[in-house]
Amino acid sequence: MTVLPDDGLSLAAEFPDATLEQWHGLVAGVLRKSGKEVSGAAAEDALSTALEDGLRTRPLYTAHDAAPDPGLPGFAPFVRASRAVGNTTGGWDVRQQHQVADNATVLADLENGVTSLWLVTGAGGIPVPSLDRVLEGVYLDLAPVALDAGAEVGPAAQELLRLHEERGVARDAARGSLGADPLGHEARTGRESEFAPVAELALRCAESYPGLRTLTVDALPYHEAGGSAAQELGSSLATGVAYLRELTEAGLSVEQACAQLEFRYAATADQFLTIAKLRAARRLWARVAEVCGAPGAGAQVQHAVTSTVMMTRRDPWVNMLRATIATLAAGVGGADAVTVLPFDHTLGLPDAFARRIARNTSTILVEESHLSRVIDPAGGSWYVERLTDELAEAAWRFFRTIERDGGQAAVLRSGRLRTDLATTWAARSKKLATRREPITGVSEFPHLGEKPVERSPAPAPEQGGLPRVHRDEAYEELRARSDAHLAATGSRPRVFLAAIGPAAAHTARLTFAANLFQAGGVEPVSEGGFEESGATEVCLCSSDALYEEQADDVAGTLRAAGARHVFLAGRPGQYSGVDSYVFAGCDAVSVLTATLDRMGVS
Repeated sequence: MTVLPDDGLSLAAEFPDATLEQWHGLVAGVLRKSGKEVSGAAAEDALSTALEDGLRTRPLYTAHDAAPDPGLPGFAPFVRASRAVGNTTGGWDVRQQHQVADNATVLADLENGVTSLWLVTGAGGIPVPSLDRVLEGVYLDLAPVALDAGAEVGPAAQELLRLHEERGVARDAARGSLGADPLGHEARTGRESEFAPVAELALRCAESYPGLRTLTVDALPYHEAGGSAAQELGSSLATGVAYLRELTEAGLSVEQACAQLEFRYAATADQFLTIAKLRAARRLWARVAEVCGAPGAGAQVQHAVTSTVMMTRRDPWVNMLRATIATLAAGVGGADAVTVLPFDHTLGLPDAFARRIARNTSTILVEESHLSRVIDPAGGSWYVERLTDELAEAAWRFFRTIERDGGQAAVLRSGRLRTDLATTWAARSKKLATRREPITGVSEFPHLGEKPVERSPAPAPEQGGLPRVHRDEAYEELRARSDAHLAATGSRPRVFLAAIGPAAAHTARLTFAANLFQAGGVEPVSEGGFEESGATEVCLCSSDALYEEQADDVAGTLRAAGARHVFLAGRPGQYSGVDSYVFAGCDAVSVLTATLDRMGVS
């Protein structure tokens, strides 16, 4: 071993330790240049980002940002991981969803990296009698099956267990989930289900199938209805507690009842929030198990699914990037199984290319990036630990309100939960409408000339319960109006962008305006004159100084040429010739809706 000489050099020895107060002073100096007079902690607050559930992300975290001890992986409170395993497991369970009876696609997935199957059966999915054909050639002892059967969980479970027996799978070798979720099904459809048949299945599994879980606590209905991370977690806790009550009343011990549950959560492109959500979920469920007298049974089994709320129908290729970030977050967060929905999921049945990309997303992260070789790689980050703690507190508060109001079934049936989720989604919709939460390819950088991606229709999901929302829905409605206008008239609605002054003065706002109008399917025209543009509305684009000199005159000239409505790209001012303004932070959805209405685009 080479011993380096002691030359008396200590890196950074000549630099004094920086203090938080010094950093605040530097931040305040920068903000002062932008017109914000703040000092001390207020300077840090000015750079904070508000999240849902009353949480805030600060620009700086230090060792003073205390959080509860997360423990060790595999030990209560299981924040760091439900199991103390390393790279010997080969990564997370790659679980792909199938909605149609297509044996060839199932086998192709399994042959190319998928390790378990998520089969949607019954109404809106694979007919129960077709399970035998769908699973033909599948080694059920090697490839676990997770069912999602809704109201037909009894027949689907019986058929799957029959196939296990018929194919000689030992009962102690059976893995997977029967997917019973009465409350989740009620949330989806508004129809109540009997729990007694589910309890009978749970008793059977507890006695004869130790590796098979009966119930799935599916939090996706609450996420997909617009709920926040805390609402998703709180609803899953309330559902899990409701199932524990039913199972223990049916004769199972708390330990046996906990062993019958698997939890399903959404993974989004907000990577740190997803990581914190999965870590907080394990901590919260460990607390529930502890209160129930079974602290050793609180290791939550998690199935993460890339969010459908974040996926877009326009420029769907960007969904690959969103799914990659979400999958990375799910893996870092410690999910046991991960489903990467294909990028064209919201358009219909995915094609072979989309399914391959979905499979390979996990494969690359596990096999090439070696993401699974480190347990809880985000652990110890002051930011992640603090966010995990704050999210857990917010989720626990929401859970307690559900329990106070009678439990998960009661808040579903009273409409209270629907109202809570709708309130959260309304607040988020404002951020989307003002583009404070941008959607790449939709509200930002849209491409009106893109070729639509077409897919065969997927089975229609059951309706009647909580709504299913999408981030792009307001803009999608506007784009659909534009598409219909194009089909009917041969051209899209247009707006003329009137550049005033040299390129240095108008380029930035002309680009901004073009981007905004295209988000609503309105084609911007900036070449040639207004008379040749085919537009009836115009947007002035220039600097504030040139607006002061020329805006009213240019607006008057354009009105004389036939312009019916004059926009100005910039903050509202006192211009007599301008009808309305477009600027960063304006309600783009309202502006674009009114524009299409005036143009007669139905």
